Amino acid sequence: MSFLQRRIAATAVLAALALPVLAQPAPPAPPAAGASASPARKPGDMQERRQAHMAQRTNALKAQLKLTPEQEPAWNAFTAAMQPTERPARLDRADMEKLTTPERIDRMRALRAQHAAEADRRGEATKTFYATLTPEQQKTFDSQTHRMRRMGGPRGDWGHGEPGHRGMRGGNMPMGGGQPAR
Repeated sequence: MSFLQRRIAATAVLAALALPVLAQPAPPAPPAAGASASPARKPGDMQERRQAHMAQRTNALKAQLKLTPEQEPAWNAFTAAMQPTERPARLDRADMEKLTTPERIDRMRALRAQHAAEADRRGEATKTFYATLTPEQQKTFDSQTHRMRRMGGPRGDWGHGEPGHRGMRGGNMPMGGGQPAR
C-alpha cells in the first residue's frame, strides 16, 4: 500500500468515526434571560455525594452480613477505622520548586510512609473485624468487598480519594489495600 493510499484510508476511518458525532442532536439553547439555570456545583457537593455514597454502600454491606447484636461493637470499630483521617498539609507546586531534589525526595518518602501507615491501620481493623464473622459472613464480606473494589474504578476505594487518582489518597478500602501512593 502506498503512502497516499494509507493517508486516504486513515482519513476515511477518521471520517467514519466522526459521523456519529455529527448525527447527534444539537445541544439545548441556553436559558433565556431571567430563566433560572441549574445551580452551580459547590466545592463541597462532591464530598457530600462521596460520603452519601459510602454510607449507602456501608449500610448495604451491613445488611448483607446480617450481623448479630454481639458483632455490632466490632462493626462500629471497623467502620470508624475506615473513616478518612485528616490529610496532611500539602506543598503546592511553587513550594515544591523551592526545595532541593533531596528535600523533595524526603518529602515524598514521608508522604508514602503516612499513606502506608494509614493502609496498615485500616488493614488491621479489617482483620480484627473479619475475625468476628462467621464463615458464611466471611464469604459475603469477601465477595462484596472484592466487588466494591472492582466497581470502584480507578480509585479502587469506597468512594474516597480524589477523582481520577489511583490509590488510597484519603481513601477507605476495607481490605486495607490500594495502590501505593505515587
